[in-house]
Amino acid sequence: MSSTPERPIDRWFASYSDDHRNLANQRIHLVAVPAILWSVIALLWCIPVTASWFRPGVWAVPAMFFAWMFYYRASRVLGLGMLVLLLAMAWLTRWLYDAYGGQALFRAALAVFVIAWIAQFVGHKLEGRKPSFFTDLTYLLIGPAWVVSKLYRKLGWKY
Repeated sequence: MSSTPERPIDRWFASYSDDHRNLANQRIHLVAVPAILWSVIALLWCIPVTASWFRPGVWAVPAMFFAWMFYYRASRVLGLGMLVLLLAMAWLTRWLYDAYGGQALFRAALAVFVIAWIAQFVGHKLEGRKPSFFTDLTYLLIGPAWVVSKLYRKLGWKY
């Protein structure tokens, strides 16, 4: 019997985990990865739309849907967790947009994006390894699922 994980998502997580062994880097990622995910959703939400039937978020929703499809195909249980996370982030983004306007949301999302990426690179400096996405851009999608999978393991849930 092979010790190699069977499912593609398990192989992705094993490879991603190899680049994230340092506890400080892991902790940074547990905060920075969801922050980056939210900031990308919020930045997409802020893309101006000109047609009267388009609404704010029209660019974020398809991006979230296609990301969710990736997660759901990799693991239905993990996909459901990612759906909850994506919907919560969409709700937060919509609320912030309605409460403070598009300009404030854009500035906040841009600040979070920059600060979270700086934190990521600090974590990888501590780790002594380059970020996984330098080898394959798919790891930009794997990171958020990896964070959710850590929560699942902490709760004793299988994905």
